[in-house]
Amino acid sequence: MCATALLALTQPWADDGPPPGSGDLPALARAHGVDLGVAVAVEPLLRDGDYQDVVEGHYTSVTAENTMKWEHVQPERGVFDWSGPDAVVGFAEDRGMNVRGHTLLWHNQQPEWLSQGEWTSDELRGVLREHMEALMGRYQGRIGAWDVINEPFEDGGPFLRENLWYQVLGEDYIAEALRMAHEVDPQARLYINEFNIEGGGAKADALYALAADLLDRGVPLHGIGFQSHFVHGQVPENLAETMTRFTDLGLEVTVTELDVRIAEPVSEEAVQEQREEFRHVVAACLDVPACQGVTVWGVSDAHSWIPEWFPGYGAATPFDEDYAPKPALWGMVDALSREPSERSATRTAPGAGGRSRVRR
Repeated sequence: MCATALLALTQPWADDGPPPGSGDLPALARAHGVDLGVAVAVEPLLRDGDYQDVVEGHYTSVTAENTMKWEHVQPERGVFDWSGPDAVVGFAEDRGMNVRGHTLLWHNQQPEWLSQGEWTSDELRGVLREHMEALMGRYQGRIGAWDVINEPFEDGGPFLRENLWYQVLGEDYIAEALRMAHEVDPQARLYINEFNIEGGGAKADALYALAADLLDRGVPLHGIGFQSHFVHGQVPENLAETMTRFTDLGLEVTVTELDVRIAEPVSEEAVQEQREEFRHVVAACLDVPACQGVTVWGVSDAHSWIPEWFPGYGAATPFDEDYAPKPALWGMVDALSREPSERSATRTAPGAGGRSRVRR
């Protein structure tokens, strides 16, 4: 079904314009003391006015979808390309938006000089420090939270992934990286970001055990990122409970990469049901005082990673391929339109750089 036909089926308000409220999303999020963010790509952020309008008009923070990853920002050792990161950070600062840093250590999107190199442990530590000092140092005081460790566990299981960092530095590379990041920017909030933990289970248990151990050892870990790449019909009901388990350790949590993919052909019924799924995720964050916010992964369905990585699925974001709002957008409005509760009093409105808003 084409985007125009889907829009006509799913939005009875299309002829008269969207219902009131969607343009108030940033204000609604700030009233609850949370960020409502979106992952952005550099080219449309610079060139596409409709793309810019969606970002500025509906969100309070941005995450660089790709441009801060190793292969883009340091394609050759010691050679940094700041054009993309500067564009993202500059766009956000010009509009009073926060920025989330993504990501410092990951097993994917590494340049060949890094992934194919033969490193001693001291050499790799030196490479990592060079990278952190350059990237984190450039945006110190401008990026308030970083996904320092991205996807440290195997895709389907509770064991640490044997990535480059694990193979050379050993299983304590996570603690080393967090300490190093804290030395570079002592004010930044440092996260482990992971997927398939939202409903609990063995992988969530393993991450919980890791986080508890790191905290017991005084490692500067501040939060857990729940990626939340969901399949329609499989959004876990117990998301808030899983988050609370981690916040009971004294950590923050954030939904960092939300999308809800729908099997094709995309039906009107599925798109309408997706509204409740987006509402549920945002509401879960609001129910957990130490939840810092929700970031949607992709500005529109035209810019979503889903069709390429999950053939046969699509329609995963709150805006269609023509930037028209979908019911999912009003799911977020639904959640944020409730009165701020006493639990929200533990937060303050998002500030410059997206610093932690949880009272300790």
